Amino acid sequence: MSFIVAIDGTAGSGKGTVSKLIAEKFNLCNIDTGATYRCLALNVLENNIEIENKEKIIKLLENINIDIQGTNSNPIFLLNGRDVSNKIRNKEVTDIVSQISSIPEVRLKLVDWQREFAKNKNVILDGRDIGTFVFPNANVKIYLDASAEKRAERRYEENIEKGINTSFEEVLENIKMRDKQDKEKEIGALKIADDATVIDTTNLSIEEVVDKIEKIIEEKFVKG
Repeated sequence: MSFIVAIDGTAGSGKGTVSKLIAEKFNLCNIDTGATYRCLALNVLENNIEIENKEKIIKLLENINIDIQGTNSNPIFLLNGRDVSNKIRNKEVTDIVSQISSIPEVRLKLVDWQREFAKNKNVILDGRDIGTFVFPNANVKIYLDASAEKRAERRYEENIEKGINTSFEEVLENIKMRDKQDKEKEIGALKIADDATVIDTTNLSIEEVVDKIEKIIEEKFVKG
């Protein structure tokens, strides 16, 4: 038997950071599902495939190999044996990853991979549809959100730290576009699971968010 924690929410709401901290606290395997779509998006760019050419993008899935190694605090994402941990975070990948993940065949293929990777493990996964589609029977479901402005501020500061040159206005516009795309997806659209605990992180520190989630998990995981 496995124990599954699903962290869903909007872009920039803190899902990735929170998941890493919770994983360390409870010794869970942290699976960054968004990174799997980013790996495919990078492969699309490297093969000079137009984003509109869904047939060729789907064809890439036949020979692509995605793996996660390393540790929870320092995960290594491998694309066909190459470490692409840094490359999948660049602006070019970010600009197209939502469109890539909206392709039904892509979604189904990578969801299968995520389920297989999580089999027989105690895991925490963050994404857009973990608690509603990937693992609808997850033991704990959390939905994180925050105002678009606050999320853009966080993402902008992250970009500065990583040396990515983008304006705040550009980041805010991208956040709003991602929200729209994620909520309108044919498969795996962003929505709140009926049994999820919703946490607005706009005015909360990461530590405060983690503390709230820890208490929820302790009730089900630690105390059984």
